[in-house]
Amino acid sequence: MPHILSEENREIQEMAREFAEAKIRPVSKEYDLKGETPLSVYKEAAGLGYTSLCIPEEFGGAGLGTFANILVAEEFARADAGFSVAVQASTLAMKPILLAGTKEQKQYAADALINGGMGSFCLTEPDAGSDAGAIRTKAVKKDGEYIITGRKCFITNAPHADFYVVFAKTEPDAGTKGISAFLVERGREGLSIGKHEDKMGIRLSTTADVILEEVHVPEDHLLGAEGKGFKLAMQTLDRTRLECAAMAAGLSQRAIDLSVDYAKTRVTFGKPIAKLQAIQFMLADMEIRNQAARSLVYQCAAMIDSGAVDGKMNAVAKTFSSEAAMQNTLDAVQIFSGYGYSREYEVKN
Repeated sequence: MPHILSEENREIQEMAREFAEAKIRPVSKEYDLKGETPLSVYKEAAGLGYTSLCIPEEFGGAGLGTFANILVAEEFARADAGFSVAVQASTLAMKPILLAGTKEQKQYAADALINGGMGSFCLTEPDAGSDAGAIRTKAVKKDGEYIITGRKCFITNAPHADFYVVFAKTEPDAGTKGISAFLVERGREGLSIGKHEDKMGIRLSTTADVILEEVHVPEDHLLGAEGKGFKLAMQTLDRTRLECAAMAAGLSQRAIDLSVDYAKTRVTFGKPIAKLQAIQFMLADMEIRNQAARSLVYQCAAMIDSGAVDGKMNAVAKTFSSEAAMQNTLDAVQIFSGYGYSREYEVKN
């Protein structure tokens, strides 16, 4: 949809696509098998500013809007969704700091990302996923510092993060109003990485538990005010769901690209399967779904950049784009037939 992009955003999209093709795609299969993030490529992406697009210029970032970031998320996911997740997870961790952090907190986190570091957003726990109010991690205030104890799970970038945004209960009996957020640096005594998840897909982003055993952080590591952590988490997610939708659109587009190329070269009964109407119908439906998903994503990005954050519409875009990506990747496997289940071909990943 180049006609609705500004010249600046079109240039960002083209540069991100070139980087993805030159740097991400060539290492995708190797690191997918390993289940690791190609850190050298990540650092190169950071050096080009892809991890700091939305960081204000006063802190060293590009000071661009959501639209620029979702274009990068989409193009990176088109090359490898896992790598895009690793980049966007750092953006996610930065968001609550930008929303509620002090100038010093913002500068610390910004410096980390600009220099190739990672961030992790630590909300989910074994017994608290969508029900964020059920978290058990606690933070006890004592002698001018907080002592944090708990376990977080499914945390993206956990093994490599330079900082963690940790949500914990400062008032255990106050429900969501007792949750606070903290900036915790890597290397704090008592902070360790637990089980690494061996995922079926999205394997270029690492996912693991974060264990906090009486981790002491100074009082000035609190993000915002006590008891405002849940609200901060919701504000953050309202503003970052769209990156998930954009990554789904990129993944979906890759499924289309691969399917079209294969259908043109796979010959049965003397002609390419692209000539079969059944295949044409599948490809048409894949394109329809992805165009609709992309339209939703771009519409919501424009709304956010105009100051009109619509949490419902962002959730709509994320849901529709994710479902479109799931169906398109399933259809891609069917078009590839038996080869669709082989690691030799990319659609398996």
